[in-house]
Amino acid sequence: MSAVLVGSGPDKGAIWHFGEPNKEQKELVSGNGWADLSHRAVISISGKDRLTWLHALTTQHLEKLTPGDWQEALILDAQGHIVEQLFLVDDGTTTWIHTEAQRCEPLIEYLEKMKFMLDVDVKDQSNNYAVLRAAGAADNLGGPYALVPRGVLAETVGAFNKIHTQVGMWALEALRVAQGRARLLFEVDHKSIPNELGFLNRAVHMKKGCYRGQETVAKVSNLGQPPRKLVLLHLDGSMVELPELGTKITLYGNDVGYIGTASRHYELGPIALGLIKRNTLEHSTLYIGNISAKINLEIK
Repeated sequence: MSAVLVGSGPDKGAIWHFGEPNKEQKELVSGNGWADLSHRAVISISGKDRLTWLHALTTQHLEKLTPGDWQEALILDAQGHIVEQLFLVDDGTTTWIHTEAQRCEPLIEYLEKMKFMLDVDVKDQSNNYAVLRAAGAADNLGGPYALVPRGVLAETVGAFNKIHTQVGMWALEALRVAQGRARLLFEVDHKSIPNELGFLNRAVHMKKGCYRGQETVAKVSNLGQPPRKLVLLHLDGSMVELPELGTKITLYGNDVGYIGTASRHYELGPIALGLIKRNTLEHSTLYIGNISAKINLEIK
């Protein structure tokens, strides 16, 4: 069957599925599935100061990053709110980043402002390189990832398809939701801090300091609980349409949060990531419109 494309949102134009989304999810879980993520932005940062510079700007420990080691990092504002989500790897001479396409321009603008007198060169490489979700066992970043020059992308896709099965964004997003991995532009809003979304000790290195927004992260981690929490919700399976991004979650008629990503998982059925008030009891029956939902897991 021919590919069905994503019609709107950050993944617009990417492949949604090939007609058998459950089978595609199983292929992905088995390590045999791969996906084309060439709609995402790719940025390169070269220069001898690149790693110490990125170490200072982000929440991740990057100054001694091992070549080939993929990491997730965030850029926060001064109040600790999440502004950018980066997936990056260094090849020994250049650091490569992939991120949401619509965040590419503002991210590069910010990075250029922060260069000062350091030896770093920032370039938008989206027209020159593509990112793929390569076949293999899933990691906790949504990979394994592969960066491919666009000049050999068609050849690479052909080689992948000879021994592996291509899957769409439905499969990738269903597994992301099941793993409880928050994504920029989906679970992240203008008030989000890393403590709410399961980013600590993954995208946020808890033993480094001196980055913008660190005070909020440390204070909430050491002295209290964040006002909201990310949860995996199991939805009533009787609905035809899944709730849309941003749909309100209610408890006894009162708003307690909103839906990020909802998906149909091949084993769990309809599930969603929701950001809800911290004091919402885990055994509560929540509602998304007329759809009932139970908390399956609180994301730590």
